[in-house]
Amino acid sequence: MQRREVVVIGAGPAGLSAAIEAAGNGVDVVVFDENDRPGGQLFKQIHKFFGSKEHRAMERGFNIGKDLLEEAKSLGVSVVLNAVVLGIYENGVMNVVLNDRIEEVKGERILVATGASENMVPFPGWTLPGVIGAGAAQTMTNIHGVRPGSRLLMVGSGNVGVVVSYQMVQAGCEVVAVIDAAPKVGGYGVHAAKIARQGIPFFLSHTVKEAHGAGRVEGATIIQVDDKWKPVPGTEKHFEVDTICVAVGLTPMTKLLGMSGCKMTYIPVLGGAVPVHDRDQRTSIPTTYVAGDVSGIEEASTAILEGRIAGLAIARSLGYLEDGAFLSRREELLNSMAGLRDGPHGIARREAKELINAAVQG
Repeated sequence: MQRREVVVIGAGPAGLSAAIEAAGNGVDVVVFDENDRPGGQLFKQIHKFFGSKEHRAMERGFNIGKDLLEEAKSLGVSVVLNAVVLGIYENGVMNVVLNDRIEEVKGERILVATGASENMVPFPGWTLPGVIGAGAAQTMTNIHGVRPGSRLLMVGSGNVGVVVSYQMVQAGCEVVAVIDAAPKVGGYGVHAAKIARQGIPFFLSHTVKEAHGAGRVEGATIIQVDDKWKPVPGTEKHFEVDTICVAVGLTPMTKLLGMSGCKMTYIPVLGGAVPVHDRDQRTSIPTTYVAGDVSGIEEASTAILEGRIAGLAIARSLGYLEDGAFLSRREELLNSMAGLRDGPHGIARREAKELINAAVQG
């Protein structure tokens, strides 16, 4: 059995940030990631972040990812790829697929930063080749350099939908429309405006009625919905497309946490079932911490801050960091996070996180 002080599951922005803070204080850290490349979602994000310089505004996601990875490695963090964690059991023992073998690894502390999975909307024809998630389209284009299709219909006008739509245009796709069952655009105005300037129409209060094609997507029919989400007969519109890209939200990937026995709670604004955790990102299991989308769907900048708090808290719990230094640094990070949670979307998430923190006490 391998024994490590800290095992981080997930080499995305949250996991790498936690590893950096812990290792920077002298903790031995190993990061497991099931993919063949580290960096998580950041390496798919070719757009510039916005906000303040503190939150790395005007920097592209993949550059932030490279910086985090280089910093982690410079601090001696071991990043192990193609490592699939099958389960977390009692006393911090986990089964991990390493080099085609299942090995037991025990961490004195575990940080789960497994991120989120894409949601999907079923409709007639949704299993045809050519119906894909927006994240999958982003991976194909920005990681592998493969254009997912030529003419694309985007379903969902949240941040993912509008950002990926613009990136598909940059990749040479024709985006025929962005549709959403909601009556207003869900993403930030700065992202939606980029789409509008490209002349791409938005069809709000619309959903997909059917995908058409013999063996793959060849077209799509959309239909208007009323204020009770019911289709309105006679409002159908048809598009000739070879790709239907679905961006209808994310769900935290909490299976490992549920298996380990962590207390969970259901909060829709955070994506569904999420682990109860305190301000230190510690779950109901004192040796297990969480950060990033697995603890509630938010932005990459928030994931980085949560990861930093978790890494510091872990270092403190193992005796590497004094209380005073920890509390001072945590306060700085929490204040920085409060700035990210301004606005209608952020305030709802902040209030949800406060409910989660309070649930730890209950």
